[in-house]
Amino acid sequence: MTKQGLTLTAIFQASSANYGESLGNVSSLKKLTRNDGQQYTYISRQALRYNIIEQLGEPVATLSTDGSGDKKVIQFAKDASIKDYPEIDFFGYMKTEKGNNSKVRSAKVRLSNAISQEPYRGDMDFLTNMGLASRIRKAEKDNSISNSIAQSEIQDAFYCYTLTIDLDQIGIDENDGTNLDNGEKNRRVAKLLSTIQYLYRDIRGRREDLKPLFIIGGVYNIKNPIFENAVNIKDNQVDIEAIKSLLDDKEIADNTEVGLMDGIFKNSNKIKEDLSAISVAKFMNKLKKEVANSYGVKSN
Repeated sequence: MTKQGLTLTAIFQASSANYGESLGNVSSLKKLTRNDGQQYTYISRQALRYNIIEQLGEPVATLSTDGSGDKKVIQFAKDASIKDYPEIDFFGYMKTEKGNNSKVRSAKVRLSNAISQEPYRGDMDFLTNMGLASRIRKAEKDNSISNSIAQSEIQDAFYCYTLTIDLDQIGIDENDGTNLDNGEKNRRVAKLLSTIQYLYRDIRGRREDLKPLFIIGGVYNIKNPIFENAVNIKDNQVDIEAIKSLLDDKEIADNTEVGLMDGIFKNSNKIKEDLSAISVAKFMNKLKKEVANSYGVKSN
């Protein structure tokens, strides 16, 4: 294997896709505050991981509990192996056993939070169960039954996140001596990329589309999340200058591709001209071929 790291940074558009704590009857979006004093909503890396595993189409790892009473913890089963479960091959595990050292395998696929590119402006959705309440009042002939009222914070925005993969460590687990063949390693990574290409999230009766509208990345000799701090959107335009400054490095430029869904951003034409952007589908196909080359197998 000549290249060891894959990284990609993607932008998608979604609405109110991750909630945190509720205060009374108000559901709050997950938010963070930046130095500009503005609050930005985010979709946690744990939420993205959940959706990826749910849609990967591979067997999910078996679980067990350890401890007793209030100290009982849920963990992956002691006999769960990366040979059988890509989930723990990608995202790692920790297995504890009383009287013995824990067995730990760190994540080989890492995700950042998906952070909104536009600040939260305090929009709220006012909710009632008027339809159901009217039906039961009529059915029971009891007009004293009142509507339930709730409120939810809402935001529709562009979100950006980064995924990195240690290609040289996929399919390898030193804890039990596992080392899968390169064909299987390639199959798993290719399937993960296909999942990312059409990722979605089900939340509160909605299906939010998380597929990339803009995506940049490649397979490299380094494992740095190269574009994580360089991809930004302002006024519905991708900041091209920040990206171009990274492409001054010849090794990065030679191994980087850009995918774009045309017509979404104001500067789509400039993205295609300055960054030689192709469609997202072509981007994914090229990335899969690079992964296959890194594993020394024939691409489909």
